[in-house]
Amino acid sequence: MPTTPHLAEITPANLAAALAVRIRPDQEHLVEPVAQSLAEAYVHPGVAWPRLIRDGDRAVGFLMAFLDIDWKGDGSGTDIRSGLWRLNIAADEQGRGYGRFAVESVAAEIRSRGGSELYVTWHPGPDGPEAFYLGLGFRTTGETSGDQTVAVLELGG
Repeated sequence: MPTTPHLAEITPANLAAALAVRIRPDQEHLVEPVAQSLAEAYVHPGVAWPRLIRDGDRAVGFLMAFLDIDWKGDGSGTDIRSGLWRLNIAADEQGRGYGRFAVESVAAEIRSRGGSELYVTWHPGPDGPEAFYLGLGFRTTGETSGDQTVAVLELGG
C-alpha cells in the first residue's frame, strides 16, 4: 500500500531516526549534518523550524526552515525573510520526490504565516543542488550569503 510523505516535529521518540538521516558521502560538503541543524535550532528558537520527513514509518529526510529572520541582521526589520535553511534527504531515498515535498511543505508553512516568498541558499558548483532548485521555479537574486548563492521562489496567492 503506497504511503504519503509527511512532516513530523522532532521529539524524543523520533530523535534517533532524525540523527540517523545520512546524505550521500559526495554531498557532505554541501549541507550540515542533522545534528548540527538541531543544535542551531536549539539556539535559534522561534526562528528555526526543524522537521523530520517521513514516509509511512520510515525517516527519509530532514528539513529545517528559517522563519521571519532579519536578513540584513542590522535590527532595522526592513528585510524580513523566511525560507529553507537545510535539506537532508537520506542517500537511499533520493530521487523519489522527497526534496520537492520538503520545498512544498516549507512553502505551505510560510504561506500559512502570511509570507509570499521562500528563500534558499546553496553552495555553487557542478555537484550542488542548483539545478534542483531552479527546476522548482526558484530564481537567483544576485546576492550571496557567505559563499552561497541566494534564490527566491515567489509563492503567489
